[in-house]
Amino acid sequence: MSQSINLYNQLANHKLFNKTVNFDLKRIKLALKKLDHPEKKLTNVIQIIGSDGKFSVLTALKFFIEGNKQTVSTHVSPSLRDIRERFWMGKDYLTHAEIKKTIKIIEKLRIPLTVYEVLTLIFIINASQKKNDYCIQEAGALWRLDSNNVIDFPLKQIVVNINKQHLNFLRRKTLDEVIKQKVGFLSQFTDIHIGKQKPNVLKKIKRLLKNNNSQIKYSSSWKLIKLRNHFFYKDNKIKIKLNTKYIHSKGLLENLCLAINIALDLKINKEVIVKVIPKIRYPARIDYLNNGKLSKKIFKNERILIDGCHSETSGQNLYNYLKTLKVPIYGIWAMTKNKDPDRFIKQFKGIFKKIITIPIENESATLSNKLLLKIAKKNNYDSETSKSFEESLKKITSKEEKVICCFGSLYFAGNILNKN
Repeated sequence: MSQSINLYNQLANHKLFNKTVNFDLKRIKLALKKLDHPEKKLTNVIQIIGSDGKFSVLTALKFFIEGNKQTVSTHVSPSLRDIRERFWMGKDYLTHAEIKKTIKIIEKLRIPLTVYEVLTLIFIINASQKKNDYCIQEAGALWRLDSNNVIDFPLKQIVVNINKQHLNFLRRKTLDEVIKQKVGFLSQFTDIHIGKQKPNVLKKIKRLLKNNNSQIKYSSSWKLIKLRNHFFYKDNKIKIKLNTKYIHSKGLLENLCLAINIALDLKINKEVIVKVIPKIRYPARIDYLNNGKLSKKIFKNERILIDGCHSETSGQNLYNYLKTLKVPIYGIWAMTKNKDPDRFIKQFKGIFKKIITIPIENESATLSNKLLLKIAKKNNYDSETSKSFEESLKKITSKEEKVICCFGSLYFAGNILNKN
């Protein structure tokens, strides 16, 4: 853990690298040119783009590919517990030593890059040296000038749910502009898969892709259905039972269905998919901590649930799940800056018996616990503040049966996973 923090600090404080978000492909393309184009050595590149659901689709697809006895390298953002999680290389994550070694290679280029561009280069340089069957990239905030958008002919581009996240990165702060930035610059020579969208978003996506020459597959080609308390993936040829005890919400199950549809498109057979589904788990996405250090600090009739949701859409997904629970729910809430905490917390009316607001440990971009408390009280929640997660847990835990829901940020969720 300390090595991971040291590496992040090294990047954040590096004279050549800039922590500020600055969208521009010129810098990374120059770096790739000086490195003799390692991106051209990546095999069967699949790019996942959108606002919510990138990680869950990537994770499920990785499970299906590996269940099919094939190898895959993956690039995710952000990491939850350790910087290594960003870089899966087919059999293991990059080591801290390998990451340090690659940073030194990038330093020698003497090109001023953003930290995110450096992280992208670390992945590309190392993945290009592997002979994996697939390479999956999770895009960052947008797509047009995202540092992952340097592959000439990706095998597939997957568009998950698009919503009003990332408006702060745009001059025109509208949903239309978000959709344009993410969908208007997709490849003309690939297979495009569009995940579940709100009707108004889907209409705009179809308009933008009207003249795109790629093969385009919309989510109307498959369904998530429920029969006798069991969920199923269904298309015009196949029905697959979603036999999972780890994936709880409709939104996450729809992301699983999207990954199944893509896996079938990759000629992964139904038997492999059925065998793999029970193993799939999404860390910090409606995720119960059933064991570990923290489970020993609470009573047996209490459960800790963590969810890194921070947008309206992901918050609504958590709300829809929480309202199905039959026990009292207590919330521990933390968020980072550049979010909309007031709009976010409004969605949980009637859910929480009490909310405790806290700052995110070791996170400079955290919103203050006092500001979140003010917003919670303004929205009529019974709420108070704590200085730390440990303190908030002590305030909540008791012999009363309950769910303790920790939510509002992936960085907060990662902190809790490390403590566990």
